[in-house]
Amino acid sequence: MSPYYTPPGSLPPQNRIMPGRAVFATAYAFIPQGVFSDIVTSFLPGWNDTRLWLIARPMTGFSETFSHYVMRVEPGGGSDAPDPETGAEHVLFVTEGLVALTIGEAAFELDAGGYAYIPPGTPWRLRAEGAAPARFHWIRKLWEPAPGLTPPEAFVTNETEIAPVAMPDTQGRWATTRFVDPEDLRHDMHVNIVTFQPGGTIPFEETHVMEHGLYVLQGKAVYKLNQDWIEVEAGDYMWLRAFCPQACYAGGPGAFRYLLYKDVNRHAKLRGPGAFGPAR
Repeated sequence: MSPYYTPPGSLPPQNRIMPGRAVFATAYAFIPQGVFSDIVTSFLPGWNDTRLWLIARPMTGFSETFSHYVMRVEPGGGSDAPDPETGAEHVLFVTEGLVALTIGEAAFELDAGGYAYIPPGTPWRLRAEGAAPARFHWIRKLWEPAPGLTPPEAFVTNETEIAPVAMPDTQGRWATTRFVDPEDLRHDMHVNIVTFQPGGTIPFEETHVMEHGLYVLQGKAVYKLNQDWIEVEAGDYMWLRAFCPQACYAGGPGAFRYLLYKDVNRHAKLRGPGAFGPAR
């Protein structure tokens, strides 16, 4: 059995009381696991036997730099032309099933915990193998050129092959599985896994320039989003705009883990002259 939560789909029964946890605010959005029903799935051109939950997309008042799909591909399904956006870079993280992935001429098999980075302009193909559906996260971002930098190379790994790095002064209660070197400035996004042991905390209000997307893979916690403390559990999703305060208390009894997106290593975009109106 996979250790990562995946949306079961279907619809809740008619006699269920609506929990009412979903929030869409100016500084953040919170999409609880109960929202991931069949009625809110989407389909993509070029993909066969596939449906997805599209949980973040660039739009006014929401995600500015990325999109995040939670994919379900039936056995034998997939795509030979996954994305017409040639400038997009991609991260895939497999939570269940078996994925046959081809990047350029190189072929790979990914199971639960499998992670792939695909740079912009790189042809790739994907098929679900085995008897069960393949489920994975797909995060897309337009790679931002910068002087002296070229896009990173493609790579495939599994989170079990990477030792988590403990945050300083946390006695190992808060650690991050980093799939790329933070000092490699070619990467303009990081997609990591953050793990809190029971009782672990973010003991201050993080307020910084990165936009965040957090999908809870395991466990539960109380998470601060802007001014609100929200109980979160496996299968919940949080989007935080830049500078939204955040903090966390991991609730146990097991580890609290989430897949984290953030934009990094680029200048802040400036608006053109006159964007703020005449000087006063």
